[in-house]
Amino acid sequence: MSNTGNQSCLMGAEDTLSFLVCVFHALEEWAGLGQVEDYLSVLEYLLWVFTPLAIVFILPFLIVILLYLSILFLHVYKRKNQLREAYCNNLWDGARKTLATLWDGHGAIWHGYEIHGLEKIPVEGPALIVYYHGAIPIDYYYFLATLIIQKGRTCHSVADHFLFKIPGFKLLLEVFSVIHGPQEECVRALRNGHLLGISPGGVREALLSDETYPLLWGKRKGFAQVAIDSQVPVIPMFTQNVREGFRSLGTLSFFRWLYERFRLPVAPIYGGFPVKFRTFLGDPIPYDPNITAAELSEKCQCVIANA
Repeated sequence: MSNTGNQSCLMGAEDTLSFLVCVFHALEEWAGLGQVEDYLSVLEYLLWVFTPLAIVFILPFLIVILLYLSILFLHVYKRKNQLREAYCNNLWDGARKTLATLWDGHGAIWHGYEIHGLEKIPVEGPALIVYYHGAIPIDYYYFLATLIIQKGRTCHSVADHFLFKIPGFKLLLEVFSVIHGPQEECVRALRNGHLLGISPGGVREALLSDETYPLLWGKRKGFAQVAIDSQVPVIPMFTQNVREGFRSLGTLSFFRWLYERFRLPVAPIYGGFPVKFRTFLGDPIPYDPNITAAELSEKCQCVIANA
């Protein structure tokens, strides 16, 4: 519509509706909306063509998700008697066993999780479990779940201070006996007959280690001194492929600098890949009154590095 046509249309409009129609057509031509309508028509056609194709690919994934949920339910249902008994004894025992069952199911489904050497964990009495820290210590979660289900034992764990500052984590940490790691508290837990798990590499190892699995313990030997003071055996632990499941970008110079300079654990972590996880428990290193903390630490490093 030309400008002259627009003017004649507007001047010739006899009622409000006709006037609005003329205004709309004038704006449509001025803004070039006719071409936009053509583009929208093409997009509508493409959507009409590809929607069935997309649905064809999406539906199988929905079925797979439903299957995984069904398998997870079966893992829980299989242990219903154990769960019922646990809830009858103690509220938190039941909660721990329920969560352990869910994590055990997740490990079995997604990573085909296996643990070798569980018999090396004592049925009762203390022991210090020393493990390599993956980008996310999900293998340690699976280990704790297996320990609760198969051994009927809980394990105190040492975690970094920042974990206690995460909103909502307090109850979870309390129920699973997580401590922030002063040596006196660790010794107290072991002398009370508990198992205690600790990763000497901690957050630094989680963020800065890589797929070659270097142990970033530095000169840390406090865990070894805890074992000596408590007179308990040390059980080394390592999980195969834990770095293939989750990886960290902490090896990049910027994120490494952030952590080393400000102790900010902000390196992005990616993964969740369904790789096979196998946890290996080494032979217990017995208490030796003649060994030093440095020697015991080095001994543990050698066992884990060669696992």
